[in-house]
Amino acid sequence: MMIGTEFKKVKNRGRWLLPFCLFTFLPFSVGAQHLLSLDSCRAMALRNNKQLGVAELKQDVAHNLKRSARTKYLPHISAIGTYQFTSEEISLLNDQQKLSLGNIGTTAASGLQGIGSGLQSQLGQLGQMLGQMGLPMDAFQNMAGQMQQQFGQTLTNTAGLLNTEGQKIVDAFRTDTRNIFAGSILLTQPIFMGGAIVAMNKVADINEEMMQNSADVRRQAVIYSTDQAYWQVVSLKHKQRLAKSFLDVVKKLDSDVQKMIEEGVATRSEGLSVSVKVNEAEMAVQKVNDGLVLSKMLLCKQIGLPIDTDITLTDEDAENLSVIAMRPQSLMEQGIERRPELKMLGNAVNISRQATNILKAGNLPQVALTGGYAISNPNVLNGFEKKFGGFWNVGLLVRIPIWNWGDVAYKVRASKNATAIANLELDEARELIELQVNQSAFKVDEASKRLAMAQSNIERAEENLRVANVGFKEGVITPTTVMEAQTAWLQAQSQKIDAEIEVRLSQVDLQKALGTLDTER
Repeated sequence: MMIGTEFKKVKNRGRWLLPFCLFTFLPFSVGAQHLLSLDSCRAMALRNNKQLGVAELKQDVAHNLKRSARTKYLPHISAIGTYQFTSEEISLLNDQQKLSLGNIGTTAASGLQGIGSGLQSQLGQLGQMLGQMGLPMDAFQNMAGQMQQQFGQTLTNTAGLLNTEGQKIVDAFRTDTRNIFAGSILLTQPIFMGGAIVAMNKVADINEEMMQNSADVRRQAVIYSTDQAYWQVVSLKHKQRLAKSFLDVVKKLDSDVQKMIEEGVATRSEGLSVSVKVNEAEMAVQKVNDGLVLSKMLLCKQIGLPIDTDITLTDEDAENLSVIAMRPQSLMEQGIERRPELKMLGNAVNISRQATNILKAGNLPQVALTGGYAISNPNVLNGFEKKFGGFWNVGLLVRIPIWNWGDVAYKVRASKNATAIANLELDEARELIELQVNQSAFKVDEASKRLAMAQSNIERAEENLRVANVGFKEGVITPTTVMEAQTAWLQAQSQKIDAEIEVRLSQVDLQKALGTLDTER
């Protein structure tokens, strides 16, 4: 029996699953198993990756910052309230003025007292003259005394009245500003800020785009690692079936040789050689089984399933794994600009340019319209009135930088140099990516050539094995020659599997180099 036939039978056992595998885009359970396609593994890995969740939150942050930057064009309204207690109040009159106003009647009475004394002296002289003329003096003196008494009383009343009125004036000038309540509503509308607001909004737009590109970089990295793990499992699964098929055939050969030894047509040495080959085949099966278990654990971890989940991949039974054709060179050149890494570097260049514009605004005039309503208690609208009072106000604010010792100019030069550095890094990255694309395309071509050679080797190995099996049955070829043919066939089959997986992985590398890994299968 030929080993190639045995291997095809093993592959045919799982072929009934293919119609279902082709339509599998999301995992589903069949008993205790999960049947997964490459697309479903990618989708599950994207949903499970925590860093992608962080990238989405960063996009949301950038979007909110963009919306915040838009508000700088609009008027801003703010309310301010304050209370202040001071140990001393504001005084519009000094202490001497307060004393003078409080004693204004007394001061005036002192001046008039001299007038009263002079009048009394004159009345006394007039009484003496009347006496010398022989007129009666008593009546005149009584009248003069009454006049003097009335004058003094009037002067005293007037002094008290003036003192009271003076104190009222002092009290009226009291501000009572030890407890001050104040509040205002202020509206500010930017008119021209030197282009700073426009530049800030452009920076916010570019930053949002950069976060999107950063998420694309992370998304492609997740897809790339998932594809690597997926095809590793597929490769080991193919090699597992190959190893088991080879073990069955070697055991069959060992059984035939043991019968030949019993019949005396084969030596014991040949039997031992075949037994050693059986042990090697069993070890190979155990090795590939262990590798397959570990590879499935890694894939389960990446797609968010428990590591002990029993999964089955749709490409495990695929006969031809290299299904993606190379991209034409023209499309490859266009695809270079789709790399999110290049887009991020371009975003960095644009942000640096807008940062320069923001710095330049520091040397330009700034104009803003202001308006609002202010209240205070006490207020000065009607003296220092002890109640709330307020007023509207509208104004225009203009700020013109005159001299800053070249501070802004130095910052602008530094920002321009940073932009030049970002441009150089962008050019260097573009050259490296072009080299990476060409190398990836070369690897795809080389892998395709090796696959063609492996397929050709399989044809020769199968023919060699067929001839060896026929010769062994006819007794003209020794078991050692048959084992050599079987080993050569095994190596050819293993090389074919490696070549198929290499083609698939090289195509994934090319897609990643072109920045199209998240859009193509």
